[in-house]
Amino acid sequence: MIAAINLEGIWKLQLDEHKVERGLNFSDVITLPNTTSHAAKGKKNENVLIGALTVEYLFEGYAWFSREIEIPEHLAGKRCFLHLERTRVTTVWIDGVECGTQNSLNTPHRYKIEGGLTTGTHTINIRVDNTNYPTKGGHLTSEDTQTNWNGITGKLELQFFERVFLDNVQVYPDLATRSFEIKAALVGDLQGVQTVVSAVAVSADPVYTTEEQTFIPDSHEIQLTYKIGEDAMLWSDDEPNLYQLHIHLQDQDGEVLDSTEVWAGLREFRAAGDKFTINGRKTFLRGKHDGLIFPLTGYAPTDVDEWVRILAISKSYGINHYRFHTCCPPEAAFIAADLLGIYMEPELPFWGTITDESSDGHNQAEQDYLISEGFAMLRAFGNHPSFVMMSMGNELWGSKDRLNSILKAYKAYDHRHLYTEGSNNFQFVPDILEESEFFCGVRFSKERLFRGSYAMCDAPLGHVQTDLPNTLKDYDSNIVPEQGSDADPSGQTGDKEIQIQYGTGSKTVQAEAGSDQLVSHVPIISHEIGQYATFPNFEEINKYTGSLKAKNFEVFRERLNAKGLGHLAEAYFRASGKLAVACYKEELEAAFRSQQLAGFQLLDLQDFSGQGTALVGVLDAFMDSKGMITPEEWRTFCSDAVLLARFPKYNYQAGELFEARIELSYFRRQALDGLHLKWELHGEDSTLAEGKADLPSFHGEHYVSITNLCMHIPIVSKMTKMELLLSIPGTDIRKSYDLWAYPSQLDVDLSGLNLFTELSEAALVLLEQGEDIMLFPNPDQIQHAIQGFYSTDFWSYPMFRSISENMKREVPVGTMGLLIQQDHPAFEHFVTEEHSTYPWWSIVSESSSIILDELDKDLNPIVQTIDNFERNHKLGLLMECRVRKGRVLMGALNLERLMTTLEGRQLLYSFQRYVQSSAYQPVARLEVEELRKLFN
Repeated sequence: MIAAINLEGIWKLQLDEHKVERGLNFSDVITLPNTTSHAAKGKKNENVLIGALTVEYLFEGYAWFSREIEIPEHLAGKRCFLHLERTRVTTVWIDGVECGTQNSLNTPHRYKIEGGLTTGTHTINIRVDNTNYPTKGGHLTSEDTQTNWNGITGKLELQFFERVFLDNVQVYPDLATRSFEIKAALVGDLQGVQTVVSAVAVSADPVYTTEEQTFIPDSHEIQLTYKIGEDAMLWSDDEPNLYQLHIHLQDQDGEVLDSTEVWAGLREFRAAGDKFTINGRKTFLRGKHDGLIFPLTGYAPTDVDEWVRILAISKSYGINHYRFHTCCPPEAAFIAADLLGIYMEPELPFWGTITDESSDGHNQAEQDYLISEGFAMLRAFGNHPSFVMMSMGNELWGSKDRLNSILKAYKAYDHRHLYTEGSNNFQFVPDILEESEFFCGVRFSKERLFRGSYAMCDAPLGHVQTDLPNTLKDYDSNIVPEQGSDADPSGQTGDKEIQIQYGTGSKTVQAEAGSDQLVSHVPIISHEIGQYATFPNFEEINKYTGSLKAKNFEVFRERLNAKGLGHLAEAYFRASGKLAVACYKEELEAAFRSQQLAGFQLLDLQDFSGQGTALVGVLDAFMDSKGMITPEEWRTFCSDAVLLARFPKYNYQAGELFEARIELSYFRRQALDGLHLKWELHGEDSTLAEGKADLPSFHGEHYVSITNLCMHIPIVSKMTKMELLLSIPGTDIRKSYDLWAYPSQLDVDLSGLNLFTELSEAALVLLEQGEDIMLFPNPDQIQHAIQGFYSTDFWSYPMFRSISENMKREVPVGTMGLLIQQDHPAFEHFVTEEHSTYPWWSIVSESSSIILDELDKDLNPIVQTIDNFERNHKLGLLMECRVRKGRVLMGALNLERLMTTLEGRQLLYSFQRYVQSSAYQPVARLEVEELRKLFN
């Protein structure tokens, strides 16, 4: 390119909602690049979305843009192209002559202007249609993420070229020769043309330029090798050494005819057995999902600085990999990932069924479009070293033969990347297609799970949701079953119809029988792990100052206020967030403990704005911290070096033997020779035990057993919270675990405390006489209650409640942990915090929370279960009140089960001491009939 005319600025605008294409009077203006929504053009949107953010100015139809330009004499007649970096379906006219239509959602639209432009004034008209897509577009057009915007974003210019120019420049790194193979098309007259290549080492300090190398092309298809030399720097996530190749075409007199710059890196990203390798060294993908959520604009940024800011935040939380759900980001994202060292996986904009000619409803035009979109993505962004993987779409069904053929074509076209059939394809009956180079999913059969949490409609649930908390769980035996074992007792006996979650709804599909003994021969990535929901932060509403408004948050706040619970919103947000972090920690550590796993993709580090409003992040939708955990602490369980202690439980009796196997998941290149592990057990204000162990010598392993830690839990006279600290001095590698110790001699005697398991007449008589009672009916006896569930809700209650109902399956419990009055005297002998901690696991799991909505009285539970923002029940796990002349401590707790656990007995002991003390002074007063309602 010899010159460009920047077309950014003021354009005439006409909105054509009904697409009538008549009477273009251009009565408005807009500044491009922009979208109609972000520019507040059109009618104000009166609809309020509950399950997603609301676009304040929503326009769907034809948006017409017009501008006059002046072409100077020196550019007249030159080869000319109109470049639109990111848009929708466009049609272009120059001086009333149509130039064609383009429809890529992921890559630039580039129109050739035949014959060039003459000197003087010309009119450009661009029509953008955001209704007539060749495919649904996935998260590129969904109201849940990008929104269905209309407009043009990013670079907008006319590009001019001399008699010969470079086209489709592709760069292929070759590690063995420390060189780049450069392929390109030469368009135009080759006479007297030579190609000159040099490279700028962008990452070097100081930056330097390598020696120019000159090549004489002998055809219109050039293929040359540019050698960097033995001192060449390699690109990886931990050392993102980057080159910018400068490629010039010049004539014999040295005049530059065309030039281009290409971001490049010497790297080789491969699948080797059960792991990925970068430049021959094993790596582990610590990924996050991304749906291009940008609440201030509604569209993805196209400037590098903003993407550097975003990706750097993720990297500060240990992330080295991005999976783009049914979308591909603009080039600025790849450049930022090149600079920072992030492994990128764009995905075709498809979430559905891949059919063939024998299928009902086969849409060949849509399929051709999707295939062409993949090739366009490879051409536009394939040079970037960060672009290492590509997926065919999300949760696909359909023809495996057709998927295989598409994969094969991409692999033959561009070998720089690894390809997979899709993310979580075929769900309950997965298969690994012949051409897939890695597998991304959540299970190998119904019971062979390798994720920690699931929706009820996808049951069975995961270990984080159902198992006694421990740090032993890994997925190795589910990924590679023992030889001869029955991998899945449920089995698949033949093809059958099954009902599946399909997007935000459900669908019946014909499923081919899966193999009970399916074992992957390619690296495995666990798909969309986590999804632990937190309560909304209503303070966030004020941050939505752009084209998207948090009307959903406003509705949730109104609902909570209507239930009289608005004053608890901040505490709900805080307490649910702390529980979510604990769940994420266990989920991530289980992945790091799994030696057969190659990586994971979090859903998510940040909140997801749609699909019912899924507030599953420790960052909000703006990538700002929600104050739940620091990046430094998060990296202790999400990093290229993670210490892991394996032990069976968190609650111990004084004097009990504590055993833990200390291991290290390690993917750094630096050796740890001569270092040691340090461990400490801290009490409230002192060190209870400590020690150290030498690190074994290891080189190249990714999973190392360090030592077996054995010690007796210190003798304590009261329940004590302890912290096990692990570290490798001289490094940043550390880890902590909370443990709880209980006194061995605990005299729990409730016999003299008027304990009742039902609201009997005898209990009422005692209350009339001024006696106090404890009322703990079995949870199964309470009708108006929500069953106990320790883990926070999965993804978004409104979405999965609806899906479960449509599928006629059990709906999720939907609660989000506990809010505890931690300083209440009832807990003088039971160590607790404001939020759920592991001493509460068995207590909650064997309980129900009573629905208190119909009570007129201000009964503030001592322990309240946080309900989701759709139902907003006031839920009491433990309460106290005055009835008649007596006092009641009550809750739907399973006393028999409580007496079988250390933590249960400790809680009952604390209750015993409380009701015997002068501190027992409940404020709320209930009538007998109100009490009957609760315990009916």
